[in-house]
Amino acid sequence: MRKMMKIIGSVALISILARLLGFYREIMITNQYGLSTTADAIAQAYTIPNFIYLVVGGGLTTAFISVYHSTKSEKDLYVRKTLATVLIAAISITVILIILVDPLLKLFFNNRSAEDFALLRNLYLWMMPSSIFLVLSTWMSGLLNITGKYHLSSIAVFLYNAVFLGLAVFLTRYFGPESYGIGALIGALLMGGFLYIGVRKSKRYSLKPTFEMSKDIKQLWIIALPILFGGASLQLYILIHRIVSGQFEEGVVMAVNIASKSTSLPQTILIAAVTTVIYPLLSKKEGEEDTEAIRVLYKKGILYLVGLLVPTTVIAYIFAAPLISFVFESEKFTRESVKLTVPIFRAFSLSMFFLAANTYITRFYYAKGNSIVPVIFSVVSALGINIAVIYLMMGSFGASSIAYGTAISAAANFLMLVIYARVRWKF
Repeated sequence: MRKMMKIIGSVALISILARLLGFYREIMITNQYGLSTTADAIAQAYTIPNFIYLVVGGGLTTAFISVYHSTKSEKDLYVRKTLATVLIAAISITVILIILVDPLLKLFFNNRSAEDFALLRNLYLWMMPSSIFLVLSTWMSGLLNITGKYHLSSIAVFLYNAVFLGLAVFLTRYFGPESYGIGALIGALLMGGFLYIGVRKSKRYSLKPTFEMSKDIKQLWIIALPILFGGASLQLYILIHRIVSGQFEEGVVMAVNIASKSTSLPQTILIAAVTTVIYPLLSKKEGEEDTEAIRVLYKKGILYLVGLLVPTTVIAYIFAAPLISFVFESEKFTRESVKLTVPIFRAFSLSMFFLAANTYITRFYYAKGNSIVPVIFSVVSALGINIAVIYLMMGSFGASSIAYGTAISAAANFLMLVIYARVRWKF
């Protein structure tokens, strides 16, 4: 356990730097464009590519790791078959979503002027191809994590955010807001290249895809599909944020975006580090049927989350105004922008522990081979409780209702996950 915590610590350090770079990108957008339709377009354009990255990449990688420890096939052959599967899925989804660009954007973001929509469309077309490289990068990170190369996946995210930020800021003078689309695409390309070199240097696996269908690939999809649906329902929080915030006045989309990103930063850093190390270990312990070790991991992880995120929530809630002012206030992001963002930030802070705990606990369900139940709970929470709370509170709380919907539905999801795990596995 001590060795595992040292690994988590080193991965967390790199993850912190990577996530801070990503967060600084949001700060630069507000410094350059404030709370405007331009800033809204940048946030909205990245919504769907990021959705594919997290849902498809995360789902296929989680399933890949699960099957890796149980497959009877030669490991190298299984890796090559999985690479082909991930490649086909990433390219197919991306191409379809590029072809459907106009109806898709109009479906979700239909209250834009012609000029604003044109900017949104151009940004989307720059960013969407990055999904292919982001999904492949997620899978290669999972492959490296299996071999104990945890730091490479964190360094890759750092590289991605550094290139994305650097190019976006540097190229703004030449391409305006579209520089963020260029930065997203080139950053994803370089991250994929870095991880590809890391896998090749390990000399453990070939990255020559083979398109043979076999029992283990079918098993991968059996595991992956529920995870994809579960991940989609979790990421629907972000999609719902974008759709609902677009119904308010100019700038609310970006205000909700930075409030959400600000409060998710601590739990994202923590969960990225912990799950990077714990999920491969969980899969191994489950394969060994070491139930007691799994229970210990579960309880300690929850206690760590309570100890770290509950005090963070209290600080964020009490000091919301000075925090937002200190980080974001500038010539473009005015005092009025701060006043608009603070109540949304304060409401989002209430969801920090629950969102992190839900992600953490769900990994135990996956290790147990139960990916259906978390999907049901997520769908009920994200599409049922979340939307109901938003529309019930919208008249009284305005844009803050979006954040309260997230907090209340995440808390409900947490309770369902904990109670079921306690009844089913005595956790």
